[in-house]
Amino acid sequence: MNDDLKHLQPYPFEKLDELKQGLTPPRNLNHIALSIGEPQHPSPHFVIENLIAHLHQLSKYPSTKGSTELREAIASWLCGRFALDPSSIDPEQNILPVNGTREGLFAIAQCIVDRSASNPLVMMPNPFYQIYQGAAILAGAKPLLINCIEANQYLPDLDAITDEQWSQCQLIYICTPGNPTGAVMSDGYLQNLIALAQKHDFVIASDECYSEIYLDENQPPPGLLGAAMAMGLSDFRNCLVFHSLSKRSNLPGLRSGFVAGDAKLLQKFLLYRTYHGCSMPPATQSASIAAWSDEAHVIDNRARYREKFDQVLSILSDTLAPRKPQGGFYLWPTTPIADTKFAQRLFAEQNITVLPGSYLSRNTPEGNPGENRFRMALVAPLGECREAALRINTLLTSL
Repeated sequence: MNDDLKHLQPYPFEKLDELKQGLTPPRNLNHIALSIGEPQHPSPHFVIENLIAHLHQLSKYPSTKGSTELREAIASWLCGRFALDPSSIDPEQNILPVNGTREGLFAIAQCIVDRSASNPLVMMPNPFYQIYQGAAILAGAKPLLINCIEANQYLPDLDAITDEQWSQCQLIYICTPGNPTGAVMSDGYLQNLIALAQKHDFVIASDECYSEIYLDENQPPPGLLGAAMAMGLSDFRNCLVFHSLSKRSNLPGLRSGFVAGDAKLLQKFLLYRTYHGCSMPPATQSASIAAWSDEAHVIDNRARYREKFDQVLSILSDTLAPRKPQGGFYLWPTTPIADTKFAQRLFAEQNITVLPGSYLSRNTPEGNPGENRFRMALVAPLGECREAALRINTLLTSL
């Protein structure tokens, strides 16, 4: 067996299941699940219909590189969304489909990390999407966690990293808007990180799967490729972005996304993926083209989340007073008692499931940045989100 497997920690939802064992919630209250970031809004009918209409393509082996039409649709979307020069995004060289960002984010570390190097580091935010740490460990690298706390606007403090650590860094994962904090990295922040990547020669893997969920329709979050182009780095050297239809289009079951950026890196990643055996099914590719080519359903999606945030924040404003996120669909409030105890009591007394913040973070010498917080995913229907907020206030009154 791969000896590195012993270094993997249980997934947060395994810990959550253990935390809830033996607890019996009130039978008169329906269960409201706010722990998993699984979109519950309806999937676009035109995408489903497109998928069904192309199931006859199952008789063909798909190309690892994906169809030209899919890569062209993605390129068009990228240019429109992030104001990229179309001449900088070659569908043949700068884009690869992936089966959801999770698959791509894990695989990129296996491709990038040089195990023969002395003390290879893979950096990541803390709290973080657990795939980052698992990918680093199984690639033979040491994860370096950068705490994301309120004092730094919930962004990794790049100034806290030493020159020696930067020199050992081979890959850094970033997430903007952040999971679970909702913090958005500005163009200036991204350009500072890009400058560091050019100086120390490491790769940036930007997880932008929440980029299309934001509360101000006039302020879409910046992206890594747009920041690179604005500073004159039109070849996107050392820059990779990962996008998905899961959150943007409410299609988590489609398992469809892409990676785009540095053509030299993607050439090697294509080689890796050819052996990895992760081609996207032809019907999925066709449905994905339809999804990337339409913005109306995405605008409607944002409006639904905006309404939920407005109502839930209004209900909780005098109790938990959670911070309004810049993007994503999570709230990241503080708890009046330990986050694990709060989650237990919320389930046992109000039949609501949330994720303790400490389960999304790791202990560091400076502490655990997720301690005494919890992640609340506003993915349930509006009525359930409102009801959950009211029940949370009921619990707070009893504490």
